[in-house]
Amino acid sequence: MTEERLSFQAEVSRLLDIVAHSLYSEKEVFLRELVSNASDACDRLRYAALTQPELSADDPALKVRLIVDKDARTLTVADNGIGMNREDLVENLGTIARSGTGAFLRQLSGDAKKDVSLIGQFGVGFYSAFMVADRVTVTTRKAGESQGWRWESDGKGEFTVGEAADAARGTRVTLHLRDGDDEYLEEHRLSAIVRKYSDHIALPILFGEGDEAKTLNSASALWMRSKSEVTAEQYKEFYHHVGHAFDDPWLTLHWRAEGAIEYTNLLFVPTSKPFDLFDPKRAHRVKLYVRRVFITEGAEGLLPPYLRFLKGVVDSEDLPLNISREMLQHNPMLAKIRSGIVRRVLSELNRKANDAESKEAYEGFWENFGAVLKEGVYDDYEHRDDLLKLMRFRTTAGDGLVSLEEYVGRMKEGQEAIFTISGDDIDSLLKSPQLEGFRAKGVEVLLLTDAVDEFWVPAVGAYKEKPFKSVTRGGAELGKIKAADKPEDKPEETPAEGGLTDLLALLKLALGEEVKDVRKSERLTDSAVCLVADDNDMDMHLERLLKQHKQLGMGMGPSKRILEVNPGHPLIKRLGELATREGAATGLDDAAWLLLDQARIVEGEPLPDPAAFARRLASVMARGVSL
Repeated sequence: MTEERLSFQAEVSRLLDIVAHSLYSEKEVFLRELVSNASDACDRLRYAALTQPELSADDPALKVRLIVDKDARTLTVADNGIGMNREDLVENLGTIARSGTGAFLRQLSGDAKKDVSLIGQFGVGFYSAFMVADRVTVTTRKAGESQGWRWESDGKGEFTVGEAADAARGTRVTLHLRDGDDEYLEEHRLSAIVRKYSDHIALPILFGEGDEAKTLNSASALWMRSKSEVTAEQYKEFYHHVGHAFDDPWLTLHWRAEGAIEYTNLLFVPTSKPFDLFDPKRAHRVKLYVRRVFITEGAEGLLPPYLRFLKGVVDSEDLPLNISREMLQHNPMLAKIRSGIVRRVLSELNRKANDAESKEAYEGFWENFGAVLKEGVYDDYEHRDDLLKLMRFRTTAGDGLVSLEEYVGRMKEGQEAIFTISGDDIDSLLKSPQLEGFRAKGVEVLLLTDAVDEFWVPAVGAYKEKPFKSVTRGGAELGKIKAADKPEDKPEETPAEGGLTDLLALLKLALGEEVKDVRKSERLTDSAVCLVADDNDMDMHLERLLKQHKQLGMGMGPSKRILEVNPGHPLIKRLGELATREGAATGLDDAAWLLLDQARIVEGEPLPDPAAFARRLASVMARGVSL
């Protein structure tokens, strides 16, 4: 086969451009990334050889080598791991086959300094080689195959792939160093980088070839060492390795479980939110080992989806070495490990949440991962109470985060429910007319902006026997609540009872089947009207979400809403007066539809007939004082 020239995926070209132009202040991390990839390749071969020993029989001692050629100014990172074939080369080195890539790249500003943290969340792995190399050559042969392959690129938009008859099993990444980067040809410099970033890797990293090669790392599994033997810096670098991450760990959990089953855990909570946190697959990236032998990453039964932000390693002493990925899903021993991990992680998070010294740091954690933990409140009944203790909320009471315990502790006299309002963002919610009466009474309302809020709230139903109730539903029950810290409001001057009754009747008549009902409101203080859902109907925000994703049930149209009017508003007072006059029905028809459209606009809903709205508005304005 002749050499073939191909183009990088557009996303790869953009990443390479950023990587090559001062992405990191410390370029030396390229070696960490390449050694980490080589280690992963060896882990994958070790696992595959459990059932196919012939894959590694010709060279069973797995290792990583650093080879320097000062005359050619090249540095090679070589491994004898699983290797790649042509399809693997094109897929792994020419494209980024990861969900969310496009959305991630749209967040990039073009300012390298601002983009560093975003790129760090994404992880660049192999592409970091172009920080120090103006040309990279990869020679590889996949275990179990006879044909080798060669990949080469200058990182400027294209790469070539061709056959390599003399390729050994595994992968050799050769970097043709840029001018000024000769330090990476020196043994002492490479040795220092390996000790700094990769000392924990559990297979030898050698400098040179043949029997004279020197081992640069301690080559022992970091997670099997005692906590007292591991420094904070070593934990951090292991996190960078195992999580392919560039931030620092926010929380490190290292413990050994002993008893009926034995397993060791070294888990990390990131500081930064991974870009693919909300990938529909909801998969975690924790690695499972059995007696220091890598088995798989992301084992489905190992962690619940709501802990998918965890990075790290779980090493079992009891699982069989030859267990398949399929068997893992329903393995009872793995289920016990999972239960132990969940209990420990939630306990540590609870400690951080309630420790005065870490309260602010916990709020940062919640901003990043709270929406994911809420998924557990919905689908993990066993740990629901523990998860509810961890939850924090923005509220109408101020800028800080509030726990459910704090909310219940400061409920008003006569308040029987935990009030909530759901929407797309905090700013929009704070402008909602449905909050006016609650503000006037000093009643706190939880502001819910995560899509999952629409599901966990009805699933939980109540907290400490206090039901959750949306302020956009049915009766607001504000009349029962006494605001002890506020003087009783003077009664508003409202339309005469007959005028209000007539007005409500005329509005119902004019709007007909367009609304479910027209009622007097006790939740409005400033606005003239608002829309609310009936107690047994779907919440308005949930209905909008389902409509956006086209998930309303077949044959289900939008629910009819209740139009609430504020009897104390000047416009409603005036309309109430007009409603008692003979022939008022005809004169109030346009006003009724304008009030409904006004309520729709405030709610963020599209007008079903903008032309009719404009015509009515012009007509009412033309009549002017006649109203």
